Amino acid sequence: MGRGPSIEARKNAVDAQRGKIFTKIIREIGVAARAGGGDPAANPRLRTAIDKGLAGNMSKDVIERAIKKATGELEGVEYEEVRYEGYAPGGVAVIVDCLTDNKVRTVADVRHAFSKLGGNLGTEGSVSFMFRKLGVMSFAAGADEDKVTEAAIEAGADDVVVYPEDGAIDVLTAPDAFAAVKAAMEAAGLTPDIAEVAYRADNDIAVSGDTAQQVVKLLRWLEDLDDVQSVYSNAELGADAYA
Repeated sequence: MGRGPSIEARKNAVDAQRGKIFTKIIREIGVAARAGGGDPAANPRLRTAIDKGLAGNMSKDVIERAIKKATGELEGVEYEEVRYEGYAPGGVAVIVDCLTDNKVRTVADVRHAFSKLGGNLGTEGSVSFMFRKLGVMSFAAGADEDKVTEAAIEAGADDVVVYPEDGAIDVLTAPDAFAAVKAAMEAAGLTPDIAEVAYRADNDIAVSGDTAQQVVKLLRWLEDLDDVQSVYSNAELGADAYA
């Protein structure tokens, strides 16, 4: 039997993945600061990006440098927001949100991923009408349903979704109310495991077997691209998708 990767190799792989996540967060901090100013108290998008960085143990110095570059206090690269839409195998709709300094490179990378794994890149607006922008706070299995629900209603959330298969809970808000509801939930002693403004499909498409596995491969490929910030789909995937 062959030996597995060394401890050093595994550590390098983890460090590389962590570095990629940090790069994505730094880009988001920069774009948010450039669009809405460098004060997180007056810029909810920036506040959310900073919170994500702090949750991943990003240093405050790194965050401050990203803000200063975006607001012109330090020299830095300017990134623009680009969205691509398309279909994965099985008719699954996919949205790919990117931050890039080179759109030619980015669209080539995204198109290659779709074509390589049986999907196709569509035109602007071809699938986004199937999704809604929402603030989402996710609590893992084991969270107190009554306490979360009561606090969410008190905070002004739009909806609370409980997943009976594992007991996980999602608190949903309008994007503009996200920061205030999140702050109120945390003040009530309820810190979500994941908190973000994201896109949710109005209706999911169930896929299984080989098709589901191809969808997962495509979504993972897209998520791993350097210029990609977020990937959303309407795929309903069973356990066999990850075989």
